[in-house]
Amino acid sequence: MPSAEARVLCLEASGLETALAIAGHLGTPLILRQNLAVPIKHETRPDFAGAIRECFAAGIPIIGICAAGILVRALAPLIRDKRTEPPVICVSEDGSSVIPLLGGHHGGNELAIRIAKAISAHAAITTASELKLGIALDRPPAGWRLENPADVKGVAAAILAGNPVRVSGGEGWLEPLEAMAHVEMEKAPDADAPTVLQVSGGGRLICRPTNLALGVGSVRNCPEDELIGLVRSTLAEEGLSAFAVEAVYSVDLKSDEAAVHALARNLGVEARFFPPERLELESDRLSNPSAEVFREIGCHGVCEAAALAAAGPRGKLLIDKRKSANATVAVARMGEPRGETGTRRGRLALVGLGPGRADLRTLEATKLLVEADELVGYSMYLDMVGHLANGKTLHAFNIGEEEERCRFALERAGAGVSVALVCSGDAGIYAMGALVMELLARGGDRRGVSAAARRAAIECAPGITAMQAAAAKAGALLGHDFCAISLSDLLTPREDILRRVRMAAEGDFVVGFYNPVSRKRRQLIGEARDILLECRRAETPVIIAHRIGREGERLAVGRLDELTADDLDMLSIVLVGSSTSTAFALGDSAAGAGGRLVYTPRGYVPDGGKTE
Repeated sequence: MPSAEARVLCLEASGLETALAIAGHLGTPLILRQNLAVPIKHETRPDFAGAIRECFAAGIPIIGICAAGILVRALAPLIRDKRTEPPVICVSEDGSSVIPLLGGHHGGNELAIRIAKAISAHAAITTASELKLGIALDRPPAGWRLENPADVKGVAAAILAGNPVRVSGGEGWLEPLEAMAHVEMEKAPDADAPTVLQVSGGGRLICRPTNLALGVGSVRNCPEDELIGLVRSTLAEEGLSAFAVEAVYSVDLKSDEAAVHALARNLGVEARFFPPERLELESDRLSNPSAEVFREIGCHGVCEAAALAAAGPRGKLLIDKRKSANATVAVARMGEPRGETGTRRGRLALVGLGPGRADLRTLEATKLLVEADELVGYSMYLDMVGHLANGKTLHAFNIGEEEERCRFALERAGAGVSVALVCSGDAGIYAMGALVMELLARGGDRRGVSAAARRAAIECAPGITAMQAAAAKAGALLGHDFCAISLSDLLTPREDILRRVRMAAEGDFVVGFYNPVSRKRRQLIGEARDILLECRRAETPVIIAHRIGREGERLAVGRLDELTADDLDMLSIVLVGSSTSTAFALGDSAAGAGGRLVYTPRGYVPDGGKTE
């Protein structure tokens, strides 16, 4: 099965019965193109093709209840690499046919067969190897890794052509080949031996058990090439395949060491980490215990201890500690039962949802939401995540709990969890991004966060701001220099706010006013208006946007001298033009705000003049 949870997307009411049956059987979210009476929780997306592309780009398996051509046309611009794309399953509206269009060898065929059985349909499997051989040669079982996937196509073709085949090992996985007269099966010499599929005239495939635990250590800021070179040369000298490595293991103090993660990427495996106290439990089994290392971090060794902790009590060191100037490596063979897996490096993703609508959220933000195990945010923003929150742990915080929210998210990431801190707009603009950075920058004092939290990976996804969305809806007001000013005086002294407004007025910037009013604060917007009127004309165009990108959206274009707090609330944003900004009308009353558009010229057309 694919690793990410699938989504069932239904285009028309005629496919609803089939969609409900599949979503109910799989327990997956349902996305509909139109509002329909549905007895289960679902999400409505008017842009059906956009929803398809969003899921695909985020790596979410798609089950489309629609014509195959709709899925093909929606995804055609995004199709790049069959090795990384998620499964895409097309199901006819009447539920008679289930067709894996993409990702057949990566869970798509298996998912299609499961759906077909659940709704008594026909699964149209079209991939040659699974259809004719009964197996996917490029998809070995868990605990095994294909060493030469590029040779799968040639080997499969030779088998299908009837060339003689000799298989060493592969018990269970390659059993479907036994029925073929030209296939000779033999047992592997031992449990640690690779499975080798040799085809006369077609090359061979080698699949290795991932039974090696690779332990590493390094000084801080070890050169990446040095650690990778040490590991590669050590494995080669001992005749061990890098494809047999299950993971890279180290002490958690190195969870933010760039060289360790570069090594893991180079080997195509995960990096996992243990606390020093867990590594110290392996001290009696170390070949090279170090009192100096114990004094430094609290355990007598890193690379050997990490390898043994992962290998388990019956695991054994194959390669004792070897070192270069700045790095160490050791290798253990996994025992039965295997040892502990350690923890991944935690990640905190700062995700801006944009103004509100799913189609105004960037694909990068969507991908980070999908990859997160836990979501943290203001409750209203968590609600805006929609189907992407399905199956995740949600941590909702109230307004006023911003520091608690960010600190909690950082500490969860420090515990090895993948966390998304959800904000509206852009997380780095009037949102939680700056507070997260501030907590990290404080270091280890009582007002900062733990050392573990400071080792978490931090990733920031840009978002579309309310200012951008409002300006775009009404034309191109941000066509020349602009600035943003928050009128909230909760964190910024009132005098500083007014000083910035005056400087923006004197600098002739287009100004975006965030937080223009609150329940108690109603007068600052009027004071800001009066300051701007000292420097620009009364008819200067103003955009007032309410709930932009959300249900209940309103957009109006007015004059600066008519700007008051009466039409504003906490979900409004106000954009005021510069001295050159212009408003004009079109015959199309649906364009912009009631047929009126605004722009700020850049100066491309000399002597352009004003229309109002």
